[in-house]
Amino acid sequence: MDHLRLSDAEFEDAVGDALDLIPDELARLMRNVAVLVEDEPSSDDPELLGLYEGTPLTARDSWWDAGSMPDRITVYQGPLQRMCTTRDELLDEIAVTVVHEVAHHFGIDDDRLHELGWG
Repeated sequence: MDHLRLSDAEFEDAVGDALDLIPDELARLMRNVAVLVEDEPSSDDPELLGLYEGTPLTARDSWWDAGSMPDRITVYQGPLQRMCTTRDELLDEIAVTVVHEVAHHFGIDDDRLHELGWG
């Protein structure tokens, strides 16, 4: 099966477009969050599409922000491209992955995401 391959710049633009889908009122709450694109996840989970690393907003105390490292959302280009055969399918999967990881930042777990139709 042929897999779609976007250039790094095209893939990063697609991640940016997915972030633009987040409603403004939620986007304003995403302070101190770095969104990164990497080629591949660790060999422990080679099919991982995205990863949120940080402290969800629902688990933070008022002292949390002072001197905290940014939360990280990483989107993995390789697995996403391998699972898709059309550009539209890939753009949709990138958007779903970004929304999924942003939801984790807001404290929404996988079970709730599935209930909402995002997983």
